[in-house]
Amino acid sequence: MFVRKPAGNTIRTQILICYLLMSSITAALGFYATFGIKHAGILVAKTFDESLMSINYARAAAADFSKMRAAASRNLAARDPLAQATLDKEINGLEKTFYEDLSVAAERAQSPLATNAAAKVREAVSAWSALYRSGKKDLLPDIDGGAIFATRLDNYAKTVDQQIDLLVNYTAGDGFLFRQRALSTINRDLQFNVVALAVALLLSGFVTWLLSRRIIGPVAVASRAARSIAEGKLDVDIPKGGADELGTLIAAMGVMRNNIKDMVEREIAQRRSAQARLTDALETSREGVVLLHRDGKIALANSRAGEFLASAPELLQFELLDTRTARVPTVHPDPLAENDPAGEARLPDGRWLRVSRSRTQEGGVIVVFSDITALKRQEEELHETNRRLDAALENMSQGLCLYDMEGRLQVVNRRFCEIFNIPPDYVRAGMRFESVLALSIMAGNHAGQTVDDLLAERERFLAHSESGSYFQHLSDGRIICIAHRATSDGGWLATCEDVTEQHRAESQITFMARHDALTQLPNRLLLAERIEQAIAQAGRGAGFGVLCLDLDNFKQVNDTLGHPVGDQLLCAVADRLRACIREIDTVARLGGDEFAIIQADTQKPTDAERLARRIVECLAEPYEFDGQRIVIGASVGISLAPHDGASGEKLLKNADVALYRAKAEGRGIWRFFEAKMDESLQKRRALELDLREAMEKDEFKLVYQPLYDLRHERICGFEALLRWHHPLHGLVSPEQFIPVAEEIGIIIPLGEWVVEQACEQAALWPDDIKVAVNVSSVQFRSPRLIDAFSRALGRSKLSPGRLELEITESVLLANSAETLATLHKLRALGLRIALDDFGTGYSSLSYLRSFPFDKLKIDQSFVRDLTATEGSKLIIRAIVSLGKSLGMRTTAEGVQTVAQLNQVAAEGCDEIQGYFLSKPISATQVPSVILKFRTGLKKDASGIYALTD
Repeated sequence: MFVRKPAGNTIRTQILICYLLMSSITAALGFYATFGIKHAGILVAKTFDESLMSINYARAAAADFSKMRAAASRNLAARDPLAQATLDKEINGLEKTFYEDLSVAAERAQSPLATNAAAKVREAVSAWSALYRSGKKDLLPDIDGGAIFATRLDNYAKTVDQQIDLLVNYTAGDGFLFRQRALSTINRDLQFNVVALAVALLLSGFVTWLLSRRIIGPVAVASRAARSIAEGKLDVDIPKGGADELGTLIAAMGVMRNNIKDMVEREIAQRRSAQARLTDALETSREGVVLLHRDGKIALANSRAGEFLASAPELLQFELLDTRTARVPTVHPDPLAENDPAGEARLPDGRWLRVSRSRTQEGGVIVVFSDITALKRQEEELHETNRRLDAALENMSQGLCLYDMEGRLQVVNRRFCEIFNIPPDYVRAGMRFESVLALSIMAGNHAGQTVDDLLAERERFLAHSESGSYFQHLSDGRIICIAHRATSDGGWLATCEDVTEQHRAESQITFMARHDALTQLPNRLLLAERIEQAIAQAGRGAGFGVLCLDLDNFKQVNDTLGHPVGDQLLCAVADRLRACIREIDTVARLGGDEFAIIQADTQKPTDAERLARRIVECLAEPYEFDGQRIVIGASVGISLAPHDGASGEKLLKNADVALYRAKAEGRGIWRFFEAKMDESLQKRRALELDLREAMEKDEFKLVYQPLYDLRHERICGFEALLRWHHPLHGLVSPEQFIPVAEEIGIIIPLGEWVVEQACEQAALWPDDIKVAVNVSSVQFRSPRLIDAFSRALGRSKLSPGRLELEITESVLLANSAETLATLHKLRALGLRIALDDFGTGYSSLSYLRSFPFDKLKIDQSFVRDLTATEGSKLIIRAIVSLGKSLGMRTTAEGVQTVAQLNQVAAEGCDEIQGYFLSKPISATQVPSVILKFRTGLKKDASGIYALTD
């Protein structure tokens, strides 16, 4: 059946007509709008080209005339004929320029009034010029005559200025008229376009309504017909359509309905025939077949399946299948599961069935039952035998090979192939022993050896004993222990075990007992042995030197860049030290960043001095790790045997004393041991002991230095400073005992004590007074830091916002995730965090971006040089500007004079601190200092700070 083609009045034609109509309306509107814009543009251009240009040239003429008047005035005042001639020439040139500008202004004028004004200006200027030239010739040299002429000349000039002003006003009025005409034209076009657009929208809506009415009806008919066919209602009547495309669509649906109906009838007939043939095949099959719907109900089952199900109906309950000895995965409880397609079941009469499943396209399951009783019995017997043997072989930690009397392989396990890197598929029962050796050679285990070499190696072993063990070294460095045992039938059993790690561990233990684990250098034990050997040789007349060296600034590298970089640096130092010494010398690592060198065969002190100089210069060369450039130094202490000691302990001690002196005198140098050096070392050790006892004896105290708020003109807080009053030596400087406290580790409990004392004291102050405490880099890395601050705040009941933590830039140099995490935890407690001594050392903007500090404290070195150098002023200005941009307050430290105070205040600092306000005071003096500054610092009448009483 053919479907007729649409004729004449089609939907496509109707849409095309609507499109042409709307395009015509749009084109007409666009053409009119373009014309209006072009007309307005002409008016605007005319306003600029004529009115504005006329005004500009009129003003230029006015400027030219002003210059003429000025030149004329200078000419009248001049007495030098040469100067007068020059000025006359200048006036002539300006007059020419004036007439040119006036001519352009007249040409651009848009009204007769402006043109007449230009003519009057020309006349007035001509009169002025004539008066100037005539009067200049007749001018008398007396003063009164010159004044009268100047007055007449000015009166003419005023007339010229009035005429030029009229010209400018007329041209400006012309521009305003053109502007009004342009605006009127634009308003008229705009109103027309709005009305035309409204009409076009109404017309578009009407056309759309007509078109939709023409299309929607037939589409609804076609939709109902399609829905009926989709629902299987193939007998529904399909109405006749029109002559357009929709009519063609409805007719095509009728043809499609008839074709579908014929196909369904043929499919039903074919399925009935196939079902009959399937039933015959199932009934004659020895397998039991069951077809289940997707809901688990039986759709079809043959007689063989009925026999099985009669004795065991639970066969269709897959979760009850007995698969304890099955070699297939356990059947899933879900009868429609796809992951377990087969299982095994045992019937009550002892027979075994294999239950296989496969999913149908409709989502059901076909279950097939096969009788495998005889096969199951054979499998069980073989499986038990193989299981025992496999369990024994596969669970051995050694490789195993069993050969018969003819040297043919009988049994081999997986471990043997793993040990010798032989693919398991290559090793088969029946292979000769020589073939197995050839496979091992092909695997690369015996470089440079042949099968005959390996056989000869075995024969040499058997010549001593038929049973026993020997070691075989493979090419990759592994060591294999091969145990050989003869069997009763004339064959032999060989077991292989990889003992590489055992041998390596034994060697490593021996090595590590006498060497440093990081640098592989000899350790203190091996160094002591080497010194004893050197002492024994010294008894025969050969002297030697002991050099102890310590890396300068290593602790700073470790603290800022992390221990991994520190370890790399130590290894690099060890390599450089090896390069500095001879083969007969010994370099050892004593621990940390301490090294020692035994210089053998030292004839005179200069030999040791040359080696020390070479070491200092070599270690001072820059290091670079992952793009990070590091520069360190080294200090060296030297003791010479036998002059400085007759034992290794004494020589090392004296070299260490000399090293201590070298570090104390500036580092990067070397010193020989002298007897008087031992005294300074004793003082250092005494300081360490006294420092440890000072905590227990309560010898520490806190003093407080005020912080002054320049904006609110009051004391805003105090910085807590630690002081140690030694019972014998008096006040000990913090610069002297703080580094020692950090080095011996008591800085952490000492810092916790400072925080607790400062919080308890601050809790007694007014609520608007804060307290600041310093935290060293060692204390900052302590895991007890957060708990210490939390505990101090909890005990003192101090508001967290009144406690300010001051850290130095060295803490942030590494910018590690751990450092930032600690800062954020402190911020979470509510503490304020300040960056102390900003602008010195390792200043970097990266950590200001990583963590938002509350305050930047400008180092006192900049404040001290503030009134002496311009550079310090610029640095302070930059830091203050940076702080304001990042929302951070700034504090100037070390303010001692009123000049420094006024300077930092002028630069915008928020706070000051220093001796100008007060030296550090005791806790009892804090209230009086707060009271003293309650009315602010003294200022003069101009608001500048003055000296206080």
